[in-house]
Amino acid sequence: MSSMWGERLRLSIFGESHGAGIGVVLDGLPAGEPIDYDEILPQMARRASSGGKISTPRHEVDMPEVLSGIFNGRTDGSPLCAIMRNTDVRSKDYDRIRLVPRPGHADYTAYMRTGGFNDYRGGGHFSGRLTAPMVFAGSVCRQILSRRGVEIGAHLLSVAGVSDASFDAAHIPPTLLLRLSSEAFPLLEPGAQAAMRQAVEKAANEEDSVGGIVECAAVGLSAGLGSPIFGGVENRLASILFGIPAVKGIEFGAGFAAAGLRGSENNDSFIYESGEVKTAANHHGGLLGGITSSMPVVFRVAFKPTPSIRQKQQSVDLEKKSQVELEVTGRHDPCVAIRALPVVEALTAVCLLDLVMEG
Repeated sequence: MSSMWGERLRLSIFGESHGAGIGVVLDGLPAGEPIDYDEILPQMARRASSGGKISTPRHEVDMPEVLSGIFNGRTDGSPLCAIMRNTDVRSKDYDRIRLVPRPGHADYTAYMRTGGFNDYRGGGHFSGRLTAPMVFAGSVCRQILSRRGVEIGAHLLSVAGVSDASFDAAHIPPTLLLRLSSEAFPLLEPGAQAAMRQAVEKAANEEDSVGGIVECAAVGLSAGLGSPIFGGVENRLASILFGIPAVKGIEFGAGFAAAGLRGSENNDSFIYESGEVKTAANHHGGLLGGITSSMPVVFRVAFKPTPSIRQKQQSVDLEKKSQVELEVTGRHDPCVAIRALPVVEALTAVCLLDLVMEG
């Protein structure tokens, strides 16, 4: 099995949820790029648990320990490797699931794929814990992209049926994305936060969970990045974003809504704006034929409800080959979409830097 991604920029994620630590290797970064830790740590904090009612009680410091790749504050051209130690683990909570897989989890499929040799504690290598090194990698790539005029930001479009406003896909100022990418609960309309939190807390009190949708955008990309057919920007973004646990769907631009439009409604008219080719609207989400058009790249990522819930569920005992009732213990988020949002931004940054380096 491989946990690697990328063409010119290669990302590798390693570790398990309850192992000694987790980490990342970024190979192919341009040398000489200044890396500011003061910009990395806030992104790590956005992904980390708040310990409140809408996130897991498990609290990890997630202080990245860089082993190689940065010298005197700049990338040195060698693979960048960083690790984060696991310190707050309760492996005994997972003793039973070694042979009784949790519904909705990768417990059963991992068991079958590895012949039963998988690390099942906390989900092992399939855990959302592995998103911490993803955020570190994305924070590094984001700084390099920002110096090239590319900014990335996302917001919670929907959580538990409570919705925020959508981006004006044709006009997304970089300052808006910078604001969103600095907040722990980013919304276009902050007034929606209370209702979202209330819905998540209600599910948690009922020993249940909820899903959500993250809407992400990137601006500052020139026209002409990407390749047709199998190397399109949509293909590559989807391939890396589906590496986030609990992602079940991705749509670009108008997405599935375009299927209900006529061509005369969905087509974006080309216009000149300050001497540059733009489109009047942005139903295409900044991508045509898998290639950037210079309009904002806009997409949405759907997250399923957290499968670990305290309600009793039906499962099987793989050793006894019998039907059993399972009550999941441990510490889990009632809504993964909230903490996964900075992960979406991070992996988008990794993908876009790979594309920019390709040129």
